[in-house]
Amino acid sequence: MGPILEQAQRTCIHLQLPPALHLSDDQLFELCRINRELRIERTALGNLIIMSPTGSETGARNASLTGQLWLWNRSTQMGQVFDSSSGFTLPNGAMRSPDAAWIRQDRWAALHPEQKKKFAPITPDFVAELKSPTDDLADLKAKMQEYIDNGVLLGWLLDPEQRQVWIYRPGLEAEILNNPVYISDARLHDFKLKTASVFSQTT
Repeated sequence: MGPILEQAQRTCIHLQLPPALHLSDDQLFELCRINRELRIERTALGNLIIMSPTGSETGARNASLTGQLWLWNRSTQMGQVFDSSSGFTLPNGAMRSPDAAWIRQDRWAALHPEQKKKFAPITPDFVAELKSPTDDLADLKAKMQEYIDNGVLLGWLLDPEQRQVWIYRPGLEAEILNNPVYISDARLHDFKLKTASVFSQTT
């Protein structure tokens, strides 16, 4: 395994680029394409965040999160669901990859087919982030606020270790739920995320 992944067992590296080395959207897409084993994001300042693959336990929790969202969307046919490998270019120039995201079908359909093949220039209607044991909670909260500031209508930040959920909505303070049985919101109609399989990996 290369030095990026072995460095003190870090799972996230912030790489600051000089202004003259700003990557275009196409160059960023190509960088991610040839480094598929890494999850790469770009901040609004143009710096890169390089993350190694998640641990197996976190991966299983992510699968439950995305799977529940996908099953709901399959029954409603109201939009498109995206997993953690999907990147979106936000209005502030950042390219982010939420652990799970959902976009209304009419908004997704309005994009040009070529835009959908890369990091689509669209803000998801809903995003969810799942804290892993090595994630910094303050960084994740800042990321959630960035989503909201760029047009996301609803965001969920889940911390399995503390069994807590932060709910983000435009114009409101983040709401904290302690060990909820499920999470729901009118913006996602009748979707209810059962937290047991996300928190403890049980069905």
